[in-house]
Amino acid sequence: IYADPAKRLELYFRPKDPYCHPVCANRFPTSTMLLRVRRRTKKQQQLDTEEQIQPDVQFEMEILGIVTTVYKFQGMSDFQYLAMHSGPDGKQTSMYDQVLMLKPEKEEFFNRDLPLYIPPPIFSRLDTPVDYFYRPDIQHRSGYNNPQVSGENLIGLSRARRPHNAIFVNFDDEEIPTKPLDAAVQNWKKVCTNPVDKKVEEELRKLFEVRPVWSRNAVKANISVHPDKLKLLLPYLAYYMLTGPWRSLWVRFGYDPRKHPEAKIYQVLDFRIRCGMKYGYAATDMPVKAKRSTYNYSLPITVKKQGSHTVSVHDLKQGLGSAGTSGAKKPPSSRYKLKESIYVFREGALPPYRQMFYQLCDLNVESLQKIIHRNDGTESECTERDGWCLAKTSDDLRDSMSLMIKQIIRSTRPALFSNTTSSEDGKEQLAYESGEDEDDEEEEEEDFKPSDGSENEMETEILDYV
Repeated sequence: IYADPAKRLELYFRPKDPYCHPVCANRFPTSTMLLRVRRRTKKQQQLDTEEQIQPDVQFEMEILGIVTTVYKFQGMSDFQYLAMHSGPDGKQTSMYDQVLMLKPEKEEFFNRDLPLYIPPPIFSRLDTPVDYFYRPDIQHRSGYNNPQVSGENLIGLSRARRPHNAIFVNFDDEEIPTKPLDAAVQNWKKVCTNPVDKKVEEELRKLFEVRPVWSRNAVKANISVHPDKLKLLLPYLAYYMLTGPWRSLWVRFGYDPRKHPEAKIYQVLDFRIRCGMKYGYAATDMPVKAKRSTYNYSLPITVKKQGSHTVSVHDLKQGLGSAGTSGAKKPPSSRYKLKESIYVFREGALPPYRQMFYQLCDLNVESLQKIIHRNDGTESECTERDGWCLAKTSDDLRDSMSLMIKQIIRSTRPALFSNTTSSEDGKEQLAYESGEDEDDEEEEEEDFKPSDGSENEMETEILDYV
């Protein structure tokens, strides 16, 4: 806990009870001293029984060190939910010996009839009192209608999704859209009020003319546009594919990649760096560190939270050119641009994240392109799994890319492969397991720092547009 400034110190009143809910302490800097104080009492010999002689008391003080960090328990303790059962007579009976398996048990242990015991799924997210100011119902303007919420998704919805008016298309849909929704046009016209925005719109139009299918990261690496404005501009010029070989990509209105065999170079490849001892290196040896891990999870009640930069309507209309940022500023032409490595794979370079979504045309390696173009001119059917490519083309690409990455790690950290054996041709073969067996025991980022504004590894853009 001390090694991570964002974590809180937990105190369990019943450490051996797995159902004990802890209280949390917050971390604070301090400048205090740790003292050792000794109290020595020397009794003097009493000569007269009537007089009481005070003992001689001496204090010795020694400074052991300086304390720079303290943890203070300032919050309230949450409810404690015990594994108890209330009998017919109201007597509480403990169920710990029935619900806790402390040793390997036989089948009879699991087939016993027990009273129903359902612990709460979650405790309070806050441990400090918060003033809640009750407000009257919001008075909407005339003509306002509450957003329609599907009855199937009532559980878990805290608010209606922000409408960005994107058009979503599944691989099985027969028709594809030829123009944007009217609401998407209006949204973009509201914020497109200065020459910078109009220039960005023209640049994106040219990108879709050269290449009809783009990923959002590829767009952000070619033009400089604020992410909040890109959310409004993309639905204005393209539709979003949900499933199939072009899933999570933006396609130009009127272009159907399912009808054009040459569109196979725009298909998406979900590539994940394989790690594990069977590949010669563990997760902690990976040069590419994970952005987040369940092992580094911090409670949502942490005091120190990173403040998010809120974007106002005024900023959107002004092109966010005068956003209050301190220090050196990037030129306007590249302020929001990402690095090329965010969407292009090159031989000899490691991907910025452990999971990447590449388009096949962005795999700039000759051997990989040969695998992609094995059936040029003979494409007969576009399937949902492989698109216009041969069956298991994605598997072959992942195997080749994993071998390249392993060779890079071998060259940078040869000690990791001192005990590995090579095949007859000198190349190590990797077993393919769909690229999904990623070990999650990662540490914090050390060497590689991705460019600002990059997306996370598990990029699911649909949540931004639904």
